[in-house]
Formats: sequence, C-alpha cells, structure tokens
Amino acid sequence: MGGKNDMKLNVSAAAATTSLIWSGAVLTVAIANALEPRYGKDFLRCVSSIYPGYKAESTPEQIAIGTAYAAVDGAVGGAIFAALYNCFASGCSCGHCAACEDEPERTAA
Repeated sequence: MGGKNDMKLNVSAAAATTSLIWSGAVLTVAIANALEPRYGKDFLRCVSSIYPGYKAESTPEQIAIGTAYAAVDGAVGGAIFAALYNCFASGCSCGHCAACEDEPERTAA
C-alpha cells in the first residue's frame, strides 16, 4: 500500500457531493409535497426549524429558499467532514489536534 496521502478526501469534491445530495433531497421532498401536501410535511417542518426564513410551504419561492439553504449547509458539512477525515486519517501535522500530540517536534533542516 501507499503512504499516508492515499486516504485523503478531496475537500471540494466532498463539499459538492454532499451539497448536491442534501439539496436534492430537500428539493425532491418539497416538490413532492407541492404535488401531494401530506407527503414529507413533517420532514419539511423539521428543515424549516433549522433554516431561518424558510417556511414549510409549497410555493416556488419557499422551495427555492429551502433548496438554497440545503445546498450551502450540505457544502459546509461536507467540507468539514472531509477536512476532519483527512486530519485524522493521515496522522495530521497541524500541531493542534489529538493526532499531533504524540508526534515529535519537527525542526527545520
């Protein structure tokens, strides 16, 4: 097997992927709710409790607001996940996390 870098995630790709998945889920449920008002009502209420300004309503404006919030939220969450994963999976050298506490001090050559 290769070195420590073999297990790294691409932070941008992870952010884009989770953004698309989460916003796609919110958009799909919101559209389905617009077609059948009983579908996903509790899910959309839960989402509206997290995103300020979004109301669990079936209007195009509210669907767009919820989807936009979900896109940003998914991207931020995916980027944070990938960055943390990279830190812990690669034996981080930042000097500030638990993975670095056991590393010997590195000196400039």
